[in-house]
This record gives sequence, structure tokens and C-alpha cells, in this order.
Amino acid sequence: MSAAPGTSPVPTRPTVTEREARQVAEAAREQDWRKPSFAKELFLGRFRLDLIHPHPLPADEAAQRGEEFLAKLRDFCETKIDGALIEREARIPDEVINGLKELGALGMKIDTKYGGLGLTQVYYNRALALVGSASPAIGALLSAHQSIGVPQPLKIFGTREQQETFLPRCARTDISAFLLTEPDVGSDPARLATTAVPDGDDYVLDGVKLWTTNGVVADLLVVMARVPKSEGHRGGITAFVVEAGSEGITVENRNAFMGLRGLENGVTRFHRVRVPAAHRIGAEGQGLKIALTTLNTGRLSLPAMCVGAGKWCLKIAREWSAAREQWGKPVALHEAVGSKISFIATTTFALEAVLDLSSQMADEDRNDIRIEAALAKLYGSEMACLMADELVQIRGGRGFETADSLRARGERAVPAEQMLRDLRINRIFEGSTEIMHLLIAREAVDAHLSVAGDLIDPEKSLGDKARAGANAGVFYAKWLPRLVAGPGQLPGAYGDFKHGIDLSPHLRYVERTSRKLARSTFYAMSRWQGKMETKQGFLGRIVDIGAELFAMSAACVRAELLRGRGEHGREAYQLADAFCRQSRIRVEELFGRLWTNTDDLDRKVVKGVLSGTYTWLEQGVVDPSGDGPWIADAAPGPSTKENVHRPIR
Repeated sequence: MSAAPGTSPVPTRPTVTEREARQVAEAAREQDWRKPSFAKELFLGRFRLDLIHPHPLPADEAAQRGEEFLAKLRDFCETKIDGALIEREARIPDEVINGLKELGALGMKIDTKYGGLGLTQVYYNRALALVGSASPAIGALLSAHQSIGVPQPLKIFGTREQQETFLPRCARTDISAFLLTEPDVGSDPARLATTAVPDGDDYVLDGVKLWTTNGVVADLLVVMARVPKSEGHRGGITAFVVEAGSEGITVENRNAFMGLRGLENGVTRFHRVRVPAAHRIGAEGQGLKIALTTLNTGRLSLPAMCVGAGKWCLKIAREWSAAREQWGKPVALHEAVGSKISFIATTTFALEAVLDLSSQMADEDRNDIRIEAALAKLYGSEMACLMADELVQIRGGRGFETADSLRARGERAVPAEQMLRDLRINRIFEGSTEIMHLLIAREAVDAHLSVAGDLIDPEKSLGDKARAGANAGVFYAKWLPRLVAGPGQLPGAYGDFKHGIDLSPHLRYVERTSRKLARSTFYAMSRWQGKMETKQGFLGRIVDIGAELFAMSAACVRAELLRGRGEHGREAYQLADAFCRQSRIRVEELFGRLWTNTDDLDRKVVKGVLSGTYTWLEQGVVDPSGDGPWIADAAPGPSTKENVHRPIR
């Protein structure tokens, strides 16, 4: 059923139950594992070092092309980008963006046949780390454009005609954006309200999208909208390429944030916007799958910029703590400060190891890296915030002072507080830490759910449960005995990681702990069964342990790679050893909190807070918040606001 020409039905917010919302998310998951996954095996208690060691490397031609571009980009960053100006004016100058276009930075990941640079994931990430160190806002712009914007979904799911039409534009001239979030819809896309109603050879879009990074300046949009089910249309959440200048599109607001002040992020309204059916990406109903698949590698852009932040934090910490003296010696030599510097150095080394390993595996396409990329995003965003916070602490009052204020009174303008503000969003961008915990946990327990899913599903019949029980018995009879012993208990295992400093004990620890992690997951499945998905505190700790084990593995493999290539091998071994020792302490603490925690008590307190039991505790303050609804009205219809869309030419 089509709408009458020039009209479209009023979208209504779908009403969905928790179970229905989970079913929508589950249907969008990539169900099969056609390729091996180091991280998946790690969560199952199988330490497959062979999947990551020897460390994969880019081809010589790809490395040469990447290094040549990095040299040009570095010169541009040093001579054309004024990060302090962008921070003060909360805007990236048009001439800087045009310069990036001329440099080819919009097409770093786009194939050369479409006018792009054809960089590998490894070198694309290094470019983001470099440009992000000059201006995090520019890093975010480039990342949103080609990690999740039009180029990536078209590369994977687009038709040849779509690729030939849009990719050359994205490579050189057009900025793109990705529009999924709505004022009342974040990580629960089942409630998506923006609609795309079929009308002849077009779809008619109506709705409002929030936090459209690049949306203020974008030329092309990837828009997720719900197609109503009708005759000839299967319906469902669907992806479209939309011209940002189309009639009926209004950018109603340019949002401002605590960090990334140059970010061109807005609110975008669609009112009876006509989109050709030829601009639909994939089939109707494939939108969420397209989004999730795009993010499998797209998420690597965030840890790339976190690595860049870590490198800068280390540089400033080193220079400042050597120059600043207290009680007769540099503050770096005081243990309280030195431990912070050590944490920054070792964690930066480990983050770069995780990023490069995941990126190279993505380039080779031999492994399924959906968990590795998610772990890299989760771990990178959390650890980078900690490193920036430690830098602010090391700098003391100067860390809290703005760069402009420091400059005004004659000191070096170090933007430490800005770095902390800019990094904070990474724990929310492209899947918050809490959502990443659940996403990774779902993949980590996939094997268990595959064999025992019907057994714990309350809606399945007794016959289905019986069959599931038999299948589970066969699976666990083979799997559980393998978790009892392994190479981690053999003193000489992984001996090729011993060169002066011995990293083999850390790899043996990873192997043993991987099996312990798998046993813990099995015990939890046995204990909570169908309620396992509600134990978010437990699942988050399971994932955090896996992230530490992955980082330890990557750090050791990277140290051995550098040693074998004669590139700071001794120093790399020192950093890997120190990181692993720090990581092991965190892992043991997390294991302790698996079973000894306040999760149950916390739930009771939360119920009390929501019921008003503790409102007396809120007395004695005033609330400086302004008036207005918690969530802005997103009712469809024509815009009543000025269009602040400003394409850059």
C-alpha cells in the first residue's frame, strides 16, 4: 500500500516489549562464524596463539603507500591545523576541510578506482591517530565520514551502480554522515520512529534524527528508517543514501558539547523527503545488519584516536615531570607520580598493540574480528580516559587550567584538560561501554546459547527442551574436560618469548586464565540459565577480563615482532612485561568481583531511589537545570526552525 503522492502517514513511535526489542537486535546479529576468531576462542577457554603469532604485517606496497600519505598528512597537520583556534571558535575552518579534501583525506579507505587512496585499515588508523592529535574534532569528522558514513556500508553492501555514483564524490568532495539515533531511541533500535513509506519508485522519509555527527556540513547521509510492511514490501529497518540538500531536510540545531568543540553535530528533520528506491542500501529490513556489520571494522577508528591520545599524554608526562621539581628531585622520580607515568607508557604500548593487531587482521580478512574490534573500542576508550585523567593529575593545577590561560600568563599552552574532555565521548560514541559489554558478552556466550538456547527459553515446549538438553550434554561432555589442563601449566610453554626479559609466564597466565574465564561463564549459565542476560554486572566483568587477556596477548606478540625486526625490541619487552603485570592485578580483582559484589544490594537501592524512598537525601541543594522536557518532542512534520546546514565548498 502506497501513500498518496505528496503525502505520508504520520509516524508513530513503535510500542515494543523487552522481548521484542531483543528479538530485533538478535535478528540483526551476524549469526554465523565462517572464519576463526582469536577473541571468541579466548572466551571459550581456547588460547589460539597461532591466530595472532607471528604478528601479521601489511604488504610492502601497502606500507609504502601508507607511509607516503602519512608524511604528507603530518606536514599538513603541522602547518595548516591550529587546534587551539578550533577549540576557541568551536569550528573547523572551511579552508582546513578543503585542504583535507585536496590531500585526499576524505578517501583514505576508498578504493583507488573510485578516486580514493586505498589505504589499509592499519594506515587509515595511523592517519586518524595523527590528525586526531592535531585536532580531535578533525579526527572525528574524518572518522564519521568514512568509518560509518556512506563509504563503508556501500563498500560492503552497495550495488556497483551505487558505488560508482557515490564513492568518487565521497573520496574527494562530499562529506557524509550516519543517522540512526533519535531523540527517544539510542541503543534500542526496535523503537525507531523515522519512516520510509514506499511511493512508486521512491520512498518518502519522515522523522527526526539526533546527534548527527557531520550532519551540519554533510553532503550525503546514510539514514536508517522503518519501512512499513505492505504488499510487495517486507518492511523493517532499512538503510538509504540520502542527498543532504534534498527538499524537506532541515538541520535544526548545531549541538554543543563538553569536548570536541569543533564537531559538526546536529539535529536533522525529514519532512516528506523523497528518496529514489535505487538509493536503498541492501534489501528492506537489512538496515540494522548493515549498521552492525559496518561497525565491525568502523569501531577501530575510535581506539586509533585513543592511541594517539596516549602517545601525546606520554610525551607531556615525560617532559613535564622531568622539568618540574619537588623536594629536590624531578616529580617523575617520586613513586606516586612515577606509577602514573608507568601506567601511561605501558597502556599506550598495549593499546597500540591491540589496534595494530586487530587492524591487520581486518586487512587480511582471514579472521572474523567482530569481537576483537569491539574489545579494542571498549578497552581503548576506557583506558584512554584513565590516561588523560592521570596526566591532568600529574600536571596538578596546570592540568586543570586551560591552554589559553597558560599561554596568557607566559607558560607552555598544554591542553591537558581539553584532552580529558575530548576523550570522554569515546565511552559513549558508537556503542557505550555498557552496550559494548552486552554486545561482546552476547558473542562470548554464543556457543552456549547455540546448544542450550531452547533449554533456557521459557516459550519452548518440553520436547524442544529435551532435544536441547541432549545436544547440550554432548557439547559439554566434550568441552568441559578441555578446560581442566593446558599449555599454561607447562613451565616451558611459549619459550620463544624469552629474550633477556621473559614474557612466556604471561602467555601461560593468559592460557590458564582463558580456561578459568570459560569455566566461570559455564558456572554462571548453569546457575542463572535464562536470567543470565539480566546479570549485566557479571557479564561486564567477564568481558573486561577478556579485554585484559586480549591486550596482554597483543602486547607480547607486538614485543616479539619488534624484537625480531630489530626495532626497540628490548624496550618493547620491558613495556610488555610491565603492562602484563599491571593487567594481571586488574584481572584478579575482576575475578574476585565476579562472585563477591554488591549487585543484588545495588538493585534494591535503585528501586528505593526510583520509588522516592531517599528523596530526603536530595534536600539542601538547588537545581541549576533549566526548564523543559527530558526528551525533546520529535513529532513528525514541517520544520519551524532555521536550516543551519552549511555544506563546505
